[in-house]
Amino acid sequence: MKVSDFDFELPPERIAQSPAEPRDSARLFAHDLAADASEHVHVRDLARLVTGCDLIVVNDTRVRSARLFARRPSSGAVELLLLERLAVDRWRALVRPAARIKPGEELEVEGGGLVARALERDRDGIAWQIDLFAPGGARDQLEALIERFGQPPLPPYIRRSRADAAQNAADRERYQTIFARELGAVAAPTAGLHFTPRLVDEISALGVEFARVTLHVGEGTFKPVTASDTQEHVMHSERFTLSQAAVDAVELCRVRGGRVLAVGTTTVRVLESCADEHGRLRAQSGETRLFLTPGSRFRVVDALLTNFHLPRSTLLMLVSAFAGRERTLRLYREAVERAYRFYSYGDAMLLYNRERDV
Repeated sequence: MKVSDFDFELPPERIAQSPAEPRDSARLFAHDLAADASEHVHVRDLARLVTGCDLIVVNDTRVRSARLFARRPSSGAVELLLLERLAVDRWRALVRPAARIKPGEELEVEGGGLVARALERDRDGIAWQIDLFAPGGARDQLEALIERFGQPPLPPYIRRSRADAAQNAADRERYQTIFARELGAVAAPTAGLHFTPRLVDEISALGVEFARVTLHVGEGTFKPVTASDTQEHVMHSERFTLSQAAVDAVELCRVRGGRVLAVGTTTVRVLESCADEHGRLRAQSGETRLFLTPGSRFRVVDALLTNFHLPRSTLLMLVSAFAGRERTLRLYREAVERAYRFYSYGDAMLLYNRERDV
């Protein structure tokens, strides 16, 4: 399909700059796929849209404070975005401005606790490989120092001033789901940002179970689709883990006739990457490049809770694969008209069949 088939107009004022407070007060566009009927409620109302037989699967990746600000020996400012840890001290990172950096150059991270040494350009010609270390040599403290001196890697459409200490401190907490446990993402699995402990308790009291998967959101989330045809797009790989406990939870959900509700497109990609043609799951860890577009078959996921995504993005294509392209774009146009808030800190959409046997 043409990438332009997944375009829509979004006024800039619809892009959320801050999250709803409390988290579950975000609006929820709930759409019954079988009935082609919608209701407009709030995330806190999710408890009445699920049943005790259902299973909710969340992504428990934790976002690293991967955005570091540094100085060159010449005092020039440099921004680093840590993408992937390659070894104890070695990382792949985006560096800006990249053209001025020379191999062997040492960059002092603001705060004085870390030094980044530029090694070489990555094979893609975009990222750098760097050594990141503490001058005192405390390797076991590296992650703690990154968390201390780094900032959350917010998407570029969320505008922040580095001088706004209060807002930046708030982002440290709010750009992390309450399920976050496994450190390694460079962006949040944003559908999970809407949950509160109170909402989880309320849903669990109904008999609904929760299961966890891990997918570390990677650098591909920052990159637009540049191909003109979806078949020409190459997905970046992302690391995932599907535990035996999660596999067992899905199987038990099937036995009791419940729905598997995936929280976020990242959760969908883990479950569907690990399913065979009959929908059977196998516990495993690895990397996935799964690219779901209209015509793709969903073997595990019955319902999807997700945020509103960028035009022409692989995330919008996944949602279109689940609900149909024309319907998805129709619902997005309605969401714009009803002033829903879009993207990472925005509102949510639930795509499901109210009746399980549909």
